[in-house]
Amino acid sequence: MRKKIVAGNWKMNKTFKDAETLLYDISDLLAESEHPGVIVIVCPPSVYLELAVDFAYEEQFRVGAQNLHPDDFGAFTGEISAPMLKSLEVDYCIIGHSERRQYYNETDDLLARKVKSALNHDIIPIFCCGERLPERQQNKQFDVVKNQLREALFDLDEEYFSRVVIAYEPVWAIGTGENATPVQAQEMHAFIRKLISERYGAETASETSILYGGSCNAKNAPSLFAGVDVDGGLIGGASLDAKEFVKIVESFTM
Repeated sequence: MRKKIVAGNWKMNKTFKDAETLLYDISDLLAESEHPGVIVIVCPPSVYLELAVDFAYEEQFRVGAQNLHPDDFGAFTGEISAPMLKSLEVDYCIIGHSERRQYYNETDDLLARKVKSALNHDIIPIFCCGERLPERQQNKQFDVVKNQLREALFDLDEEYFSRVVIAYEPVWAIGTGENATPVQAQEMHAFIRKLISERYGAETASETSILYGGSCNAKNAPSLFAGVDVDGGLIGGASLDAKEFVKIVESFTM
């Protein structure tokens, strides 16, 4: 049975003190909440990863990074690698977020290298895919997502691919207050699962967790997560509020 996952992407937010407070609040609220079987992941800025791991030792969440470099070590000022993340006991890493694609010109080839680096060091990639507004308006969303998966993931062997989490993020809904309707989200998630089935078989497809990302919040999460192929969410702004984030985690019980 595939995993239900809610991952919070803090992006470039919070000072150290604010991050510590948020981790305390998330920890306390998770301890009091009911969310059986849901994997909760916190993805803070890299400077707070060790702090988050310290909290995660005794609490009910895991820790993910927001990015990594495809090489293990080298003269890459300002970068962080999979071996470094693993040495901090980081379990997950977001790869291919639309902001990395847009602002840092990350290509599918580069993302494929990042995914392999993460997997080589036992870090689970949360691989992001999704279309921009003009592509949705031109009804090209399925071609865009298909190409992103094919170019960055589908050369992996089945054993490696089976460890990947996929996050569908309609780019037009990120940070805009807009979100895909439950029907649109389910439609794309079902399409992604069909592509996985065609490439790796029905069993692998049925076990792959596919998350929704794109202005997901406590209000719309229950309807979005009700889709049979929607296995949780990659949460942006709402993950910066502990109460909101934990309510999203609890959406599976509603």
